[in-house]
Amino acid sequence: MIKVKLFATFRNGREKEIHFEYYEGITGREIIEKLGIKEEEVAIFIVNGRDKKWDEPIEDEATVSLFPPVGGG
Repeated sequence: MIKVKLFATFRNGREKEIHFEYYEGITGREIIEKLGIKEEEVAIFIVNGRDKKWDEPIEDEATVSLFPPVGGG
């Protein structure tokens, strides 16, 4: 099982935490596609507290965190 935590505007119309069934080779790109989020909408993509590339496989029991760009000042 992979736990996906969504932050800020990614929670609009979604839960703040979503679980995906793990299968060998699943990537961050596949997860955001299933969530209906475009890659360019994600400012920060973290797996188990570390940056990861979109096409790197994600391990079972991982926690993925997705953050949109945040403006302000």
